[in-house]
Amino acid sequence: MTSLPLRSSRRAFLAGGVSLLVVGALSPVSAHSYSGQLPWLIDNTEPPVPVKPGGWYFFLPDEVALMSAICDRLIPADDLSPSGTDAGCVVFLDRQLAGPYGRAERLYMKGPFHPGLPTQGYQGPNTPAQRFRKGLAAIGKAVDAKTPGKKFTDWDAKDQDAFLTSLEKGDVKFGNGLDSKTFFAFMLENVMEGFFADPIYGGNKDMAGWKMIGFPGARYDYRAWVPQHNKPFTGAPISIAGSVQWGGKADK
Repeated sequence: MTSLPLRSSRRAFLAGGVSLLVVGALSPVSAHSYSGQLPWLIDNTEPPVPVKPGGWYFFLPDEVALMSAICDRLIPADDLSPSGTDAGCVVFLDRQLAGPYGRAERLYMKGPFHPGLPTQGYQGPNTPAQRFRKGLAAIGKAVDAKTPGKKFTDWDAKDQDAFLTSLEKGDVKFGNGLDSKTFFAFMLENVMEGFFADPIYGGNKDMAGWKMIGFPGARYDYRAWVPQHNKPFTGAPISIAGSVQWGGKADK
């Protein structure tokens, strides 16, 4: 059992006998009194909604196959971790692109649009979902132009890596308003996010990314480890889903 933090105790004390009176500017408004109770709900936060397994919300079948192949070249399976696909990166991307992130709900997306500095990030009119849809379609066309009748998934790993290197350098011309170098960087960033994000969002399956780098995850506190200098943290990582703050299983 842990005692209520000092900060919360102080708030509870100050709020216990408060009477709140609100006076309208144009007309009187009845006041609401708070006595012996807090004027807010404790722990009234909205926990992340765990990603539901199965099915695809954004990617089309051909896009799933292409994105899976790309993920497995960006993060190939080795003795350190599973592949990007096995770690759930494609599922993570699918759910993100189908949600507020894909629709750019928190970004200003109105013109005019002008090329910005590299430090300013993307400055175009396309949402993340639109960029992925157009970018993957452009990759498919570029692959077909290079090897008619074959897809990226038909290539061997060496040819796939060579093509992705060309994307990274900007040597592949998309012709749809997107720059291949910018799109590759954007795609790589999103795949990495899927590999290291909390598993509750669909990626980082079994916390493979965290285990690889020794990240402890969303633990409540580290007070027991503060005085243990120069010693590696040996505890297993914990997801938000396993945190007592979100009503999950307590960390032991």
